[in-house]
Formats: sequence, structure tokens, C-alpha cells
Amino acid sequence: MKKFKNSFFYVGIISLFSVLMYWIIEFGTKLESGKNIKAIVTEKNQWESFIEALTHNFQHPLAVLLAQIVTIVLVAKLFGWICTKIGQPTVIGEMIAGIVLGPSLVGMYFPEFSAIFFPEESLGNLKFLSQIGLILFMFIVGMELDLKILKNKAHDAVVISHASIIIPFALGMGLAYFIYQSFAPEGVQFLSFGLFMGIAMSITAFPVLARIVQERNINKTKLGTVVITCAAADDITAWCILAAVIAIVKAGSVVSSFYTILMAVTYVLLMIKVVRPFLKRVGDLHASKESMSKPVVAIFFLTLIISAYATEVIGIHALFGAFMTGAIMPENIKFRSLFIEKIEDVALVLLLPLFFVFTGLRTQIGLLNDPYLWKITGLIILVAVAGKFLGSALAAKFVGQNWKDSLSIGALMNTRGLMELVVLNIGYDLGVLTPKVFSMMVIMALVTTFMTGPALDLINWIFKSKQDDVPQEVKQTSKYKILFSFASPQSGRTLLKLANDLTKKLNNNAVLTGMHLTPVDELHHYDTEEYEKESFKEVVDESEVLNRKITTLFKASTDIDSEIAMVANKGDYDLLLIGLGESIYEGTLLGKLLGFTTRIINPGKLLNTVTGRGENLFDSSPFDDRTKFILSKTTIPVGILIDKNFSKADRVFIPVFDAKDSVLINYAQKLIHNSGAQIVILDAAGQIKNNAEMKEKIRAIEQNAPNHITLQNQRVIEKDFLKSQDLMIISIDSWKKLLETKSLWLSDIPSTLIISDKSLN
Repeated sequence: MKKFKNSFFYVGIISLFSVLMYWIIEFGTKLESGKNIKAIVTEKNQWESFIEALTHNFQHPLAVLLAQIVTIVLVAKLFGWICTKIGQPTVIGEMIAGIVLGPSLVGMYFPEFSAIFFPEESLGNLKFLSQIGLILFMFIVGMELDLKILKNKAHDAVVISHASIIIPFALGMGLAYFIYQSFAPEGVQFLSFGLFMGIAMSITAFPVLARIVQERNINKTKLGTVVITCAAADDITAWCILAAVIAIVKAGSVVSSFYTILMAVTYVLLMIKVVRPFLKRVGDLHASKESMSKPVVAIFFLTLIISAYATEVIGIHALFGAFMTGAIMPENIKFRSLFIEKIEDVALVLLLPLFFVFTGLRTQIGLLNDPYLWKITGLIILVAVAGKFLGSALAAKFVGQNWKDSLSIGALMNTRGLMELVVLNIGYDLGVLTPKVFSMMVIMALVTTFMTGPALDLINWIFKSKQDDVPQEVKQTSKYKILFSFASPQSGRTLLKLANDLTKKLNNNAVLTGMHLTPVDELHHYDTEEYEKESFKEVVDESEVLNRKITTLFKASTDIDSEIAMVANKGDYDLLLIGLGESIYEGTLLGKLLGFTTRIINPGKLLNTVTGRGENLFDSSPFDDRTKFILSKTTIPVGILIDKNFSKADRVFIPVFDAKDSVLINYAQKLIHNSGAQIVILDAAGQIKNNAEMKEKIRAIEQNAPNHITLQNQRVIEKDFLKSQDLMIISIDSWKKLLETKSLWLSDIPSTLIISDKSLN
């Protein structure tokens, strides 16, 4: 009755007020008399009018801006993804995407596309929106600086970083002396041109450098600590120098810039002595996610905007104010991580690519249409590399680093990335750099960033000491070794329990290694240790409960699946344990077993199919693409656990469908010996009675542990029996058969360990 009552009310209220609006319009038209209303007369038919209106909507500034954002983000992510696959930082791909969408490629060969998506009159909107992205990015860069490291380990780092600034700065000014007459804009003093060439040669991209250090797993080494500290000191020094250079360029001379520099110093002191203690107090009171309310977030954003506004008004650029605000944020790691999390996705994913493309629209490689211009470009790259790479390396060697670490520091400090583009755009906006010089310098930024990875690989090859991802105590032992790789701490805890059941009584003859890999773009260098500690806390706690010593392995990675397979193979482990990932279809039989109900194609499946990594789009494999990829790349046995609240392996059920399943009996033997498990082996296809090898294995177990193994031949398994078991161990081929035949077991099976062993094939 209530349903009909609601329906009557809905129809009544809609009808009543529709009639009321019609009545208002009817009487309202009578009020038009005397208003000189002009009728709209058009000779166009309705379709032409619609097309004209649609075209007008397409050309509306907001529509153009939104179309630009969609195009830019898609292209930037595509090129960034390609670069990660060839071992380069994502920023390289995004920089290339900007150049591709600019006049150097798309504008040259597809001018109609550029005219539609990047008309000249729309670039102002794109510029200011990209500047907002840059302000947020510089705020993040400032927050990622760990000032505690600078306090504790600043001595050597300051020597190296300042040498890596002054040497390329001097070489840059020397280069400016030779190219000033030919390439400096009209009306620009040599001082301004020389200072900007110097600062452009001196920049190091701290964010890119930190990502490379994490990717190569050297963040915990002496080299990683030194180079991160150097880059942090370099960033602070370089941005202070840049602020002074901007003041001098705007004022026209050092003397005239004195007042601007004095105001800048006053601003810095005010931020450190007044604003920083205030923000610290607010941060200490609101360091948790629950207590960080919108008014608290507003306080910090207002501080950021006011600071950026102040430095822009002073004359040292809004980006310095954003950087400074980030640097003085409360040092509480959890607070910084929470705040970065709030703004990072919008800043880095949505707004920052706009800056890359805006830079690309300014970069006209077609202007370098003469061999002489390319020689000058080569000279710029040579000076940049010589100043930064050699300057850093020689300074590092002078303070006591060995040659390998010194050269590695030089290669890393030579990384310029996005920070270089920021400086170049400031110079371009101030009129200090011509379009030709700007294009040359952008190419230099690309080359010096691109060469970092290969240079590090070459240095490692020369000194024959490639960083090993496998702990030495694991690699050098001949003990039984299990590697369990987990995504969540809860999964790690479960896999450790299973690994312990397989090795409990081996004492010192077994090694258990827990591995947690995290995407490099989700980790900040300053909280790596804290993140690692939290990731392994539950696993370490469980190891103490079990009284088992474990080795932990933590790493940031750009390709987690490949990394898991690589570590497993290099460590020569006897078994890799992983949890089952997300199903390709959330509606397959396995998906229903795990609690999913709807049949939805996983978007990742489509991407992997297109890139050749996955199989056919409509392949109903029992495993997700990540699991299949790991299985295809590993050369050791792999155990895939379907966890249904697994806690112990006291009662274990092993169905045998094929003669190749004899390998599973080895796992039964381990569980009986180490955990005293009760094993039920089901001869589901009558294979055991005709297989001498399997019968001999079972007989040997019966002799040593007669009350721990039972052989059954019945084809029908009771539901109560399945529910009474702690674990089922099954081969990967037999598991596929269960799924293909839609076995009635599947709804009642316990936690299941699916074994993929190359010896089964």
C-alpha cells in the first residue's frame, strides 16, 4: 500500500506544479506588451541551427580547455608508461609527450589538429592552469625534503652539492660569453643572459633522482643517503640562487636588485621564525587522518597561496613561495604523507602534464634547421654534462668517496628533469631566452635525464658490482628456502603461517624470506623506513609468535610482477608463495567462489591484451594476468594460496587426478614431518594404483608416520569432509579441471594451495 501511496504522491506533485508553471508562462507572456520584443528570424533550418550551436559549444573556451586536458593527460600517461617499460623515469615520457603535441611534431604535420585543440587564444588558460599545477608540485617537492638528514649529514653533502652548483654555473656563464652575441634576445644584458645560462646548468631534479634511487634499491646504502642529501642541499641552494637571479634580471643590475633581495631575506626569516612554529603546532594537533578536518587543510592551503602570492609580488616568483611553504611544513612523517596524499594525484596526474605540454608548445625543434645550431645544442649538452657530472664526481672523490660511488653521484646529480623545465620557462617568460635557445635547452634537459639510467648501468658494469636484489645470506645458503611475496600485511601473515608449517622442524636448515614490493610512485624517499616497518609489522609479530627467524626484503619497483619472478629466480628459492590476485572476470566460477557476483571485464585485461602481455581478452583463465605473468617467468615451484581464513595445516586434503601429481606427495611429507599434519590423499582418477612411484612414496610415509596419511578412492566427497579440512593442495592442471567441469567441490573447499611446478610438465 505504501508503494502505491508514494506513486500517487509523485504523480500528483509533478502534475500540479507542471500546470502551475504553464499557467505562470501563459500569464507572463501577456506582460511582454510594451517591451519591444524582437522576434528571432532565421533562414536556416533547424538542423543547421543545431550544428551551428554545437560548433559554437565546441569552440567555447571551457570546452577547449577540457578537451586539451583530456588529450594531454592521455598522451602524457601513454608516453610515461612506455618510458617505464624501457627503464626510464615517467617524467621523460611526459616531457616527450609535450614536445610531440607541440609545433615540433603534431603542429608541423597535423596543423588542423593543433588549430582545433591548441588554438593560440586558448594558451593563456592552459598556462595559468599549468602554473597552479606547478605551485602544487613545488609545494610537494618542498615537503619531500627531509631537513633532518641535512642537519645530521650535511657536511660532505654541502661540499658536493655546492661544488655541483658552482662548477656548472661558471661553465654556463662561460658558454653564455661565447653565444651571447648570436643567441641572446635584443635588449637583454649579458648579466641576465649569463646568470640564467648558469642557473640552468646547475639544476638537479630532486624528485626524479629520489625515484631512481628507490627503483634501484640503493636508498638504504651509503651512496643512496649521500646522493639524496646532496640533491636536497642542491635544491635548497639552487632555488635560493634562482630567486636572487630573478631579482637581478628584473631589476637590471645587482645594485638595483638589493631591495628585492632584502625583502626576500625578510620573507624567508618570517617563514622560518614565525610561520613554521605556527604550522608545527597545528600539525602536531592534527597529525592523524581523522583529525585533519577541512578547516585544518584550509589553513595550510591558505599559507601556501599567501606565500606564493608574496614571493610573486616581491619579484622572486610564486614557485619559490610554494617550495618554501613545503619546506617548512611540520616534520611529522605521517602528517606530511597525509597532506601529500591529498594533493599529489590532482597535482601530478591532472595539472602537471599541462605544464609539460605548455613547454612543448613553446619548444620548436624545427627552428634548429641548420647544422651549426645542432653543434651549439651539442655544445650546451657537453657543458651541462661536464659541469654537473664531473663537478659532482670530483667533489665526491675529494671528500672521500670511492670512484664508483663518486661517478654514481655524478650521474645522479646530472639528472635535470622537470626542475630544468621550470627554470627554462621562467627564463622564457622573462624574455631572457629566445625560442631557439629555449628549444636547445629543453633538448639538453631531455638528454641529461635520459642518460642517468644507462650511465649508472655502465658504471656498475665497469666496476663489476651490480646491486643485488637478493640478500647474500639467502643466495649463498644451500638450505631449503621459501620466498613469500605479499601485498597486504594480513596476506603476509597468512603466507608466513603456511611457510612455517612446511618447515617448522627444519630448525636452521630452512630460510624464510618475506618480500613486499610497492609501486615507486606511491612511495616518498623520506618515509621509506617507516613504510617498510609498517608493511612488515604484522609479519614480524607473527614470526615472533611462531619463534621463527625470517629475512625481510622491501623494494620500490616500477614492475612488481617482473621483480617478484626475478628475485625468486636469482635467489634460487625452492618455493615461491603468493596470494591469488584479483580475478580477470568478477563473475567466473572462481570469482563466485571468492565472493564476486557480476561479470565485469577487468580494465587491466584490455591493456595487457593490447600490449601483448595478456592472453585473449575473453580467455576465462582461473588466474589474473599478474599471477599468470609470474607463473610464466619463474623457473622454481610456485604455490598460489586461495585464503579462506587459513590459520594452520593440521588437516590437509590432496586430490590426485594425474600421474604428474606425484610431486604433491612431497608437500604432504613436509607437512607431516614439520607440523604433524593429517593427510588425506584422494585417488580421484584411479592413477595411484597403477603408478609405482606414487605408491612407493605413500608407502614410505606410512612406514615413518603410519597414523598421518590416508588413501581414499571414492569419487564423491562429502561436504562435511571438505569443510573439516584446513587446506587443500592441488596441482595447477587439476585445479583447471575442477573449474572446467564446474565441480561441486568448489563451493565447499577449504583454503587451497595451487602448486605450479615445472617438474610436473
